[in-house]
Amino acid sequence: MDNHQALGEYLRARREQLAPEDVGIVGGGRRRVRGLRREEVALLAGISADYYVRLEQGRNQTPSSQVLDALAAVLRLDVDSTAYLHTLAGPPSSARRPARRIERVPARTLQFLDALPMPAVIHDRRFTVLAANMMGKTLSPNNSPGTNLLRAAFLDATERQLHRDWNRVTTDAVAGIRAASSAQFDDEVLVDLVRELSAESEVFRRLWARHDVHLRTGGTSLLDHPEVGHLDLHHEKLTIAGTDGQTLVVYHAEPGSPSAEALQLLGNLAAAEQR
Repeated sequence: MDNHQALGEYLRARREQLAPEDVGIVGGGRRRVRGLRREEVALLAGISADYYVRLEQGRNQTPSSQVLDALAAVLRLDVDSTAYLHTLAGPPSSARRPARRIERVPARTLQFLDALPMPAVIHDRRFTVLAANMMGKTLSPNNSPGTNLLRAAFLDATERQLHRDWNRVTTDAVAGIRAASSAQFDDEVLVDLVRELSAESEVFRRLWARHDVHLRTGGTSLLDHPEVGHLDLHHEKLTIAGTDGQTLVVYHAEPGSPSAEALQLLGNLAAAEQR
């Protein structure tokens, strides 16, 4: 898929998720499908209906920043989604990424990872685990090198049971991989992953079709661990400098909380596994 086609799909998906009353249109008449009409988006954005139709059809248009910002305002896009829209409308990358290049975590980053006293995982831009410390692996067996966390979230029943907030986790994960895909339409591995999950999971297929985009730097994980019980953990996502999108995810609990005590027990289990 090229940028123009992806731009058209994104505009159509966001248009279909807005109701007329969301943008101040009253009495819009009977509608055979949900969402705004193309001509309504065009009118509100101050562009011709024909030009907007060409954008949705991916007919090799290069809209200006002003047009994109107007469309973003009409479609009620947030900051991340607006940035994604501008990326889709930009020129395609002239350099193709190696399809199966082996990624290596910097040695000093691995030393730092192992020294952390809490669960920590490093994954690439496709959410494939590259490394994890022992507490990270004890937190979930899917935190093992080579495991794709997105695939595990949708296709591994044990991973689903681990997350008390599985619906939110999967929604955020799909929005994150959608954001990562904006400049990677030639990434064969990512394309294959999306194709596989679309075929195997109806939930993924539905979430992917929404075209939600969110860049997360942290959040909360609500877990039900089979050995230590409930864990309410904060997680921080830190980009590793000098890499192609590698991310360090660190989990921690509120000091003095029941989750902190459970996390300490998890550390004891991890230490026992290392003996």
